[in-house]
Amino acid sequence: MAEAVVSHGTAPEGGAKETRRDFLKLTAGAFAAVGVGAVVWPFIHSMNPARDVLALASTEVDLSPIATGQAVTVMWRGKPVFVRNRTPQEIEQARAVPLGELRDPQPDQARVQRDNWLVVLGVCTHLGCVPLGQKPTDARGEYGGWFCPCHGSHYDTSGRIRRGPAPLNLEVPTYTFTSDTQIRIG
Repeated sequence: MAEAVVSHGTAPEGGAKETRRDFLKLTAGAFAAVGVGAVVWPFIHSMNPARDVLALASTEVDLSPIATGQAVTVMWRGKPVFVRNRTPQEIEQARAVPLGELRDPQPDQARVQRDNWLVVLGVCTHLGCVPLGQKPTDARGEYGGWFCPCHGSHYDTSGRIRRGPAPLNLEVPTYTFTSDTQIRIG
């Protein structure tokens, strides 16, 4: 006689245990991963820059009150930045200099985005002093730009070193014109 096979729609007992065990392992692993992430996240987040540092990452400068021939000093990342609205004579003087005469040769056009606006870090490249030349009464040195009285470095109207111990030109920070009368430094 033939035996009758009856199926009730359930897997054999061994298969059900494996399926349950796999589910429990997967669930426990997921909870462990979430737990590790919850513990590690504060440490990772503590490595991000603080809000005050992010606030200094860039600064906006309104150019509209700066008259031709005038200069202002703004702070960016704890350093002074000189923003000067150069006169046509200052631009002409800067562009007339032969590059062969410069210690750190850079054409004026490479240092500005718009001819009349010069933006440079106000830190002498010799020993980090702040050069004079921002105020109308300041000594501007022999070349009409900036003069560092600490060691006698003279910069021209493009912020290029012309005389003295400074090895490099005043640095031009990263900046963009956000409008005709506004720049963002940084």
